[in-house]
Amino acid sequence: MNEKVIQIDYKNKKIYLIPTAHVSVESAKMVEETIDEIKPDSICIELDQGRYNTMVDPEKYRQTDVVKIIKNKQVTMMLANLILANYQRRIASNLKSQTGKEMLIGIEKAKQLNSNLVLADRDIKITFSRIWSSLSLKEKIKLISVIVSAFFDDEEITEEDLANLQQKDMLTAALDEVSSQFPSVKKVLVDERDMYLAQKIKNADGNTIVAILGAAHCVNVPKYIQQDYDISQFDTIKKKSPFKKALGWLIPIIIVLAILLCFKFDASIGLNQIKSWILINGTFAAIGVIIANGNILSALLAFVVAPISSLNPLLAAGWFSGLLEAKLIKPTVQDFDDLNQDLNSFKGFRTNKVTRILLVVALANLGSSIGTFVAGLDIIKSIFNLL
Repeated sequence: MNEKVIQIDYKNKKIYLIPTAHVSVESAKMVEETIDEIKPDSICIELDQGRYNTMVDPEKYRQTDVVKIIKNKQVTMMLANLILANYQRRIASNLKSQTGKEMLIGIEKAKQLNSNLVLADRDIKITFSRIWSSLSLKEKIKLISVIVSAFFDDEEITEEDLANLQQKDMLTAALDEVSSQFPSVKKVLVDERDMYLAQKIKNADGNTIVAILGAAHCVNVPKYIQQDYDISQFDTIKKKSPFKKALGWLIPIIIVLAILLCFKFDASIGLNQIKSWILINGTFAAIGVIIANGNILSALLAFVVAPISSLNPLLAAGWFSGLLEAKLIKPTVQDFDDLNQDLNSFKGFRTNKVTRILLVVALANLGSSIGTFVAGLDIIKSIFNLL
C-alpha cells in the first residue's frame, strides 16, 4: 500500500484516507491501486450531489435553465460555480491532467466492486451561503473585489504555484487567497467541511472504508473521525435576524419620509427630490446593464424598475432586466459549449449569452444599490439644508 495512505481504526472499522491532488495524474493512480488492493465495502468521495451529477454527466450543463436560475435567486451561486469550474480547468490544463480524475476512478470502482458510494462533502450551495452570511458588508465588498481581480489576473502559474495547489482540494485552492484574508471564510470552507467529511466517512456502511480526499483535509479529518458531534449544524443556512430584516425596510422608509418632509417645506423641492431619486437610481441601474453588454431594452427596464424596487427589499431591478434579457437573446447550446473559452476574459463574459444574462442581473442590482446610496444621501443633504 502507498505510504501516503492514512490508516485509521474506528470501533470495528478500518478506514483508509487517500490524500490526493484533484489535478494530479499520480493521485489518480494511487486511488486505483489502493482500492484494488483493499476492495472496500464503502468508497467515500469528496463531492456533493450537484458536483457528482456534473462530473458523471459533463453535458448536463447544456440543459441549464437561466430563467429558472434568476427566478430562484441563484445568479450569484451560478456565477461562483462558473468561476470555480473555469479555475479548475485552467489548473488541470497547466498540469496536462483531467480535473477530478481520482473521483471518477472512485465512482467507477464502486460500480465494479459493488461497493457503497458515499458523497461525503457538504452541498456547495450551502458552503457558499454560509460563507456569504458570515461576512460583514465591508468584507463582502472586499471579497468580491479580491475574487474579481484574481479571476482576471493573467499572470502565469509557476511550477511552485502548481506544487502548492496539488496539496489542496480545488475548492479550497480556488479561494485560498480569500481564506487567508478572511478567517470566517476559512472556518466555513475548511474547518466545517473537515468535520462534515469525517462524520460522513466514519458512518459509511461496512467494516472497510476508503475515502478519497484532497490532501489538505487529511490533516484534521483523522482527528475528527474519533470525535462525535452533530453535523446538522453545518447543513443549515443562517437566516436573517429580525433586526436585519427590519433594517431592509428601514432605509426605504427613511427615504420616503425624507421626501415627504421636503414636500412639507416646499412642494417644488419635494418634486425635485422625486425626480432626483428616479434619475439617479434608474441611471446607475441602467449603466450596470450597459456595462454587462445588455440589450438597450433591458437597460430601459432597469431604469424604470430600479427607483421602485429600491424601496422594496423583496424586489430587485436586476431580476426584471435579466428575465427580459433572457427572453430577448435566448442562449443556445453553443453558448454553453463556448463557456470554457469565454470565461477567460471579461470580454468573453460580456459576449457569451449565458454569462451576459447573469451579469445583467448582478450589475443592474449593483447599480441600483449604488444609486440608492447616492440618491439617498442627496435627499438627506436637502433635509439638512432646509432645517
